Amino acid sequence: MATTSVPRVRVPAQAKAGDIIEIKTLISHDMESGQRKAADGKTIPRQIINKFSATFNGKTVFEADWYTSISANPYQSFFYKVKETGEFKFVWKDDNGSEYTAASKLTVA
Repeated sequence: MATTSVPRVRVPAQAKAGDIIEIKTLISHDMESGQRKAADGKTIPRQIINKFSATFNGKTVFEADWYTSISANPYQSFFYKVKETGEFKFVWKDDNGSEYTAASKLTVA
């Protein structure tokens, strides 16, 4: 299991009002499905990121529930229509209750 889950996000630094931008996210995580067995024959416990959410200025703009079929180091992208300057906040939650966060500012030019 990876000892550290590292989130990465790519958001344009600025855009014009009305532009549709693509937001790209990736987090380093093993996403253990709970279906494999260790060398001793015991099942390796499930440990996945099961929820992802993105907010802009406190308003939810994207949410996803992830399941065991999602690969290691999950990548998620989505589009957003720019209206105002603000900050995106991203949250990934895993099976053991850990939360990983990232943030990125967007300026309307």
